[in-house]
Amino acid sequence: MSVADGTLPPVSSYPPSSPAQPTTLRQRLAGLRGPAVPPRPLDARALAALAANPGCGRRALLDGAGVDKNALATALGSPAAFGQSQFAIVRGNSFEAKVKGDGGAELLRLVHAHLDPAAEPPGADARVPDLTAAGPEGRSARTALALREATAAGAWTLLDHPMLALEVAGSPAYLEPDAVVVHPDGRWTVVEIKSFPMIDGAADAAKVGAAARQAAVYVLALEKTAGKLAGAEVGHTVLLVCPKDFSNLPTASPVDVRRERSVTRRQLDRLTRVEELAAALPEGLSFDPATRTAEELVEAVSAVDAAYAPECLAACELAFHCRDRARTTGAVTALGRSVRGELGALTTVEEALAAASGAGCADDPTAAALHRAARLRAEALESAAGVGA
Repeated sequence: MSVADGTLPPVSSYPPSSPAQPTTLRQRLAGLRGPAVPPRPLDARALAALAANPGCGRRALLDGAGVDKNALATALGSPAAFGQSQFAIVRGNSFEAKVKGDGGAELLRLVHAHLDPAAEPPGADARVPDLTAAGPEGRSARTALALREATAAGAWTLLDHPMLALEVAGSPAYLEPDAVVVHPDGRWTVVEIKSFPMIDGAADAAKVGAAARQAAVYVLALEKTAGKLAGAEVGHTVLLVCPKDFSNLPTASPVDVRRERSVTRRQLDRLTRVEELAAALPEGLSFDPATRTAEELVEAVSAVDAAYAPECLAACELAFHCRDRARTTGAVTALGRSVRGELGALTTVEEALAAASGAGCADDPTAAALHRAARLRAEALESAAGVGA
């Protein structure tokens, strides 16, 4: 075609149109939490809770996207009812400042006494590097550099609130332990400072267990950095520092976290990657309470599968909402993981009651066992009533 034969070439647009660019994972996650909402960073407590329930895609996605679950739960009408009191936070900060005072001399003394008594005691040459940097990425890089320098120096070094990076379900999580101590032989030790008391050398077992699970997350993050440095080794025994008896004087106890580390590593490896969860959601879905109504938020949350268990009440801001939904649908998960495991393919209370009455599938061994148990119970009650008469 040409101008000479009376036909014109097709008109092209200028500037030339380009194909639509694919949405990146970062953009997709920003859309889920709200483009104007900064991501809420993951901490070790959240990771420990996430690892304890790896089958919950809802928590994995919301935490991976940095959604403020507390604000979301409030908008859903089921606000979280747990957390540290302001008094406990102030007391904990005061105790931590006391432990780290005077250049961390007392903290280093405790590490030396409990974990490395054969080494030269820390003295005036102990180092406390400045870890200040812009943003979590900058602080993480500065921490990695400080760990490298401390390992090469071969001297006692205290890293106060370092920043560690750990990939979780395809997204980076930045973690901030209370302290990391580098020994003269290049070993790295995580230090957990807690405000609950250690009475007669022992602390509350549940609180120590929670601290161990939290410290195990820090150990995993440190191992990523140590794997790139010659001579670096991450100790699997962390130091738990608490007030002695009912005083404000610090005391310490070594805690072996090898079991917690192995469990946490295995659970985090099993987590569904965030991009897979996000890709399964419809376009335009958002968890932003500022731009969505309560009904829209309920629909958005329901689009992601959850794995509720009563233990969630102490660890997740959305637990009350998930519990209400589990009760509404009659899910046996509301009765606990042990009950859920025993019931096998029976996923609702209605199915379990039907099986107990004999209306369940005859080929299902769980249904048969429930029916037999119900029959034995009825016979026992009948016998007891006859004896009483």
